[in-house]
Amino acid sequence: MTPWGGTAEPTRDGGVAWLRSVADDARLVNPSSTAERVADVLRRRITEGDLPPRTRLSEEQLTEVLRVSRNTLREAFRLLTHERLLVHQLHRGVFVRELDEADLVDLYRLRHTIECGALRSLTDVDPDRLQCLYDDVEASESAAGNGDWATVGTANMRFHRDLVALADSPRTNEVAGRLLAELRLAFHAVASPRRLHEPYVVRNRALLDLLVAGQYGKAAQSLEVYLEDSLTELLDTVRSATVNEQSCEG
Repeated sequence: MTPWGGTAEPTRDGGVAWLRSVADDARLVNPSSTAERVADVLRRRITEGDLPPRTRLSEEQLTEVLRVSRNTLREAFRLLTHERLLVHQLHRGVFVRELDEADLVDLYRLRHTIECGALRSLTDVDPDRLQCLYDDVEASESAAGNGDWATVGTANMRFHRDLVALADSPRTNEVAGRLLAELRLAFHAVASPRRLHEPYVVRNRALLDLLVAGQYGKAAQSLEVYLEDSLTELLDTVRSATVNEQSCEG
């Protein structure tokens, strides 16, 4: 098995599940689409959890499914590599990147700055703008009730994306979108998605209740503790996974 943070070996080469999800987004691109549009599609699939770490991205399959040129696809790969979502391995191809502990610490430092800062900037939010957060929380609660923890994870990503969007900053939204896509890669290292996501179903509802009450400062304080707890648990899980993999190899 590959150690956490080591050179990734492909585990999905030519599989159809992730490719089918990309095909669902093919309507968003056309032969004249820019590399940024193609990168948006792939970034969305990473954020939604359809492209886990070590997935090999086939140029042949993607150019056919997305109906774009190889040059456009390669430029999209370059953009996503710059965003730390993909990695190019010489003579082997392009793979979805695997994160290490330093990546997680850095990501959560940025999450604190962006998400908590967004909440502290709020004043008199129109209740209608909270509807998307209601939808995210209800989707998460419904999926949890069905034991569908992957969908809970996706709903959680959307909740945090929509939380940041309340600040009305297109630049912040763009950074947050890239950050959450990268963060989703870490979730795949967790052996028990339920253990990772279940506590935050309730905590997301509690954050929403604070926003509805207009208690934005208190919501920011609650989110700070939330993120600290999330990072601690994720690091513990990743370290345990690393020890287990090294034991298997030994």
